[in-house]
Amino acid sequence: AVKVFTTLRNHWKKTTFGVCLLSWGGHWLYGKHCDNLLRRAACQEAQAFGNELIPSTMPLKKATVFLNPAACKGKARTLFEKNAAPILHLSGLDVTVVKTDYEGQAKKLLELMENTDVIIIAGGDGTVQEVLQELSDGNVNLLSSCVQAVFSKIPIGFIPLGKTCTLSNTLYPESTNQVQHITNATLAILKGETVPLDVLQIKGEKEQPVFAVTGLRWGSYRDAGVKASKYWYLGPLKTKAAHFFSTIKEWPQKHQAALMYVGPTERPPEEPEEKPSRPPLYLRIYRRLRLYWASPPKEIPQEVAPEDWEELNLSTIELSIATRNRQLDLTRTEDFMDICIEADTVSKGQFVTRGSQKIRDPHTCPEGSQCIQASRCILQLPESTEGSFGIDNEEYEAMPVEVKLLPRKLRFFCDPKIREQVLQAAAV
Repeated sequence: AVKVFTTLRNHWKKTTFGVCLLSWGGHWLYGKHCDNLLRRAACQEAQAFGNELIPSTMPLKKATVFLNPAACKGKARTLFEKNAAPILHLSGLDVTVVKTDYEGQAKKLLELMENTDVIIIAGGDGTVQEVLQELSDGNVNLLSSCVQAVFSKIPIGFIPLGKTCTLSNTLYPESTNQVQHITNATLAILKGETVPLDVLQIKGEKEQPVFAVTGLRWGSYRDAGVKASKYWYLGPLKTKAAHFFSTIKEWPQKHQAALMYVGPTERPPEEPEEKPSRPPLYLRIYRRLRLYWASPPKEIPQEVAPEDWEELNLSTIELSIATRNRQLDLTRTEDFMDICIEADTVSKGQFVTRGSQKIRDPHTCPEGSQCIQASRCILQLPESTEGSFGIDNEEYEAMPVEVKLLPRKLRFFCDPKIREQVLQAAAV
């Protein structure tokens, strides 16, 4: 023992390195063990759904998974197969996996959708938008009148596998453990609780519309945040560095535009999920004849009031148009999106500080900003405008656009605790 102690003391550098390596290795192995325990517990819970008896005449529920293998720097496929796929298969679902890594999928996606009970999007914010966009390309329009009635009734599950998964903050509790976050999201699909989410339709002058479930950003904070990865060598200071260097190139940073918008619209009542059964033919004929014989006076159709558009010329450091999905309220009586016009008179220090905050919550509206509630808006940009929009964290060329709110258009699976919290907040 004395010789061992003496040797360790004489080679203290190697000893220190070895202790650090063993500590890190032990911590890594313990983390792997905890992850395996989480997977096992989730699979056992899923097995309970798979063991439920169903009538022999009832077909298995079909789930179509749209998986983006390129998400999370190419790790998405492994993450899905290790953490989500076993849960789905054990639950008794008939699972079909479609990889969204090639073009021209719109027709195939529509065919699958017609025979699907559950749609599951496995990836990040870009994957959600990609699936919506593929189904809206060409003649296959996801939200057109011929398809939306079918699609809006199919519940959608979201398994967060990407680098940015903004939607998961709305649907699931926060978790620092990636395995737990993925398994919780997959189990939420089996539990069946859903919430309706709004969608933004963003259309340029000639382009096909783009659909977003979070929102659109245009301005200096977004541009600086995109460049933060260039300063990776600064570690946790890379975000502040990106915003600081942005102030050196140009200051003050102002974005000029013209905005036209229409205020909130009244929310119609919820339609019943199950329509009443159709009465017999003889009863329908009798009712029509009775109405005909009664010959009530014809009502004069009322003219539809024109939309009341408001106009605004703006100068801002950043403009954002966001859905209300982050603050779910199932009892509100109006439908609208939030337009945040931030003041262009901020100091360089405020710009750096707020830029770091916007990395965590991109659509936060700081004090002193002009906030507008609208159901539709038209954003007109000067001809010399450069830069890009950020639509659900995906980059698009900045151009004049019309943004229209499609309220409660899609139903997403959510954790039952989240739905319970929303209902409790509405009851207060």
